[in-house]
Amino acid sequence: MSSTRVLLLGVLLDGPLHGYEVRRRLELMGTQHWANVAYGSIYHGLAKMADEGLLERVEEGKGGKTVYGITEIGRAEFARHLMSHWWEIKPIVDPFQVALTFMDRLSPADLTSAMEARAAQLRFSISMTERAIGGKQAFGAPRHIDECLRLNILQLQAQLTWLEEAMEKVRDGKLP
Repeated sequence: MSSTRVLLLGVLLDGPLHGYEVRRRLELMGTQHWANVAYGSIYHGLAKMADEGLLERVEEGKGGKTVYGITEIGRAEFARHLMSHWWEIKPIVDPFQVALTFMDRLSPADLTSAMEARAAQLRFSISMTERAIGGKQAFGAPRHIDECLRLNILQLQAQLTWLEEAMEKVRDGKLP
């Protein structure tokens, strides 16, 4: 089961919601920073899981606002997959790894320029994520959501640390 499906089921544990409310909850959790949730696929995912019996259509509203609730089968699937997510270690898929693989195809000037630009983006992302810590609680997010943000900051910081060290190696002619 994909992480998106687990997220959708998990959001519905507290009660029935329509697609827009599901999206708002996911945004409140900051999933755009650490999960690859295509917000446009939420509605499709909800409808598909309803067809599979994981969700039920509680209410068919005006303007297509269908309200979904989680079924007992959905709760069991959520619990099973939630535990598997705690135990499984999977590779993090990051396009940046592709860029690293072919760093030797760039001139040292282009490589240094790209690295400096990425470092600036990482610093900005770290700053913005730090600012979000604590703020989401004011809108109803549970305290532990800040831990997702802290983990994201540490991952960004690790990449920035590596990048700064690698830039020195490029400048010294030791890389690529």
